[in-house]
Amino acid sequence: MPSYVVLMNWTDQGVKGFRDSVERAEAAEIALSPAGISFTDLRWTVGAYDVIATLEAPDEETLAAALLALAAQGNLRTTTLRAFSAEEMRGVIAKAT
Repeated sequence: MPSYVVLMNWTDQGVKGFRDSVERAEAAEIALSPAGISFTDLRWTVGAYDVIATLEAPDEETLAAALLALAAQGNLRTTTLRAFSAEEMRGVIAKAT
């Protein structure tokens, strides 16, 4: 299943509700699971991003729709990166040569 790294920043609303951020993350995991999206790691960070998640999702469209629904709640903005395992990268390299 494709993997993704999602970089998240809190909005002003998200910062105001920082005390609920763990519960919001748990609710997001539950809400996204019926779409076949699973969190493989979730970290709160200091620096350019407030939260970083690694996810598995069936495809880009499914993940984009789910992240739009989360962002519509007003607590965060996301940047999504497609991540490749070593095996997947071998396939990418093979197609490039």
